[in-house]
Amino acid sequence: MATRPGTAPADSGPHVFTVSELNRTVRDLLEGGLGAVWIEGELSNIARPASGHLYFSLKDRDAQVRCAMFRGRNRLMDFRPDAGMQVRARARVSLYEARGDYQLIVEQMEPAGAGALARAFEELKKRLDAEGLFAQERKRGLPRMPRRIGIVTSASGAAVRDVLKVLARRFPAIPVVIYPVQVQGERAAPAIARMIETAGRRADCDVLLLVRGGGSLEDLWPFNEEAVARAVVASPIPIVSGVGHEVDVTIADFAADVRAPTPSAAAELVVPDAGELLQTLERLRRRLQAAASASLRRREERRRNVESRLRRQHPERRLQQLQQRRDELELRLRRIGTRAITTRRERLERIDARLRRASPLARIERLRERLDSNRRRLDGAIRADLKHRDARVAALSRALEAVSPLATLGRGYALVRAAEDGRAITDARQVEPGQHLDIHLAHGRLEADVTRAEPGDGNGDRTTNEHE
Repeated sequence: MATRPGTAPADSGPHVFTVSELNRTVRDLLEGGLGAVWIEGELSNIARPASGHLYFSLKDRDAQVRCAMFRGRNRLMDFRPDAGMQVRARARVSLYEARGDYQLIVEQMEPAGAGALARAFEELKKRLDAEGLFAQERKRGLPRMPRRIGIVTSASGAAVRDVLKVLARRFPAIPVVIYPVQVQGERAAPAIARMIETAGRRADCDVLLLVRGGGSLEDLWPFNEEAVARAVVASPIPIVSGVGHEVDVTIADFAADVRAPTPSAAAELVVPDAGELLQTLERLRRRLQAAASASLRRREERRRNVESRLRRQHPERRLQQLQQRRDELELRLRRIGTRAITTRRERLERIDARLRRASPLARIERLRERLDSNRRRLDGAIRADLKHRDARVAALSRALEAVSPLATLGRGYALVRAAEDGRAITDARQVEPGQHLDIHLAHGRLEADVTRAEPGDGNGDRTTNEHE
């Protein structure tokens, strides 16, 4: 038997509810009995009518419940709910009287699980970015050739093995320091921050790699903690982050000086390829060697040009040219003689071959005697000609030396020049008392001042000089 709340049963019989009364009574009982509750589930059956209200269902593996969120409430949400999203909602339990459907009136809703983490990620990212922690001008460049590389990661994870393999392949000579730390779980973030601070205090590395293998958002969450981000920014050592796979992005990536898509890529960023470096060094060595060789050639050519100009201007140059001409004539005579002898010898060999083929011994003997006679005559003629040419060249050399100005100076003569302009003095009338003169002798030179000048008759001019 059912009775209406607040009424006593009548003697005339039980109270009969209308459908509307029953639904309204149940609604009052639900709303007054439970009040506001928190519920978590997966969104489904989402409807967005033109009124701006939001209707959907929350479900788990075994059940579902209808929900309504009115326009004034859903405008306060900072995310767009979609089917399949896991959410947490604050709602009042109620009943839709028109259909008798049990439902929840949602007043507040937020992502749950990964969704909550994503929301926390965005909030922290915006706040730290506003503080300037992600500013590009704050970030430092990486050393081109680090002396030592530090790796902040789990000592037993796959990431450290991948990084060490890449470093050993690209440049095995650079030493590596591993700073082992927990990279997953609630205690991971403080441990990572402390290890980064420790590496900065020790200052035994030029660059740090902050790496971890792939995983879910929850697995990578320690790298989204504020403590880790601030430790990365405060580090005195440049930091390269390589957390997860290419699609994974963490707060540490934004705070780091350089972000790499994977741990292996982070290792490739901090060291050059040894093979490529050796090829570059070889190219530079060849370029330097070519430049040095070209410079030496230019300097040598310039030296030869200067030396050639000096030689051409020297008084002995003409004599050397004549001597060289004599040597060339002598060499030509020798070549002519040698060529004649060679020609005769070749002819003799041909005749000797013919004689051998004919094999008349007496004729061969006569021809050999004739050949010897011709050879002696030819040698005598060549020697006589060479002797005649040597005598002629010697005579030319003596004639040249006789007219050489050096020979004239050697016989006691002197070359007198005015000191101020270097003009040659050939007449006493060209100088005046007190004028300074330079006197060149066969060996050395004199400087003199004119005390008196006596013009002569052209046969024996005389100038009196006072030597200094």
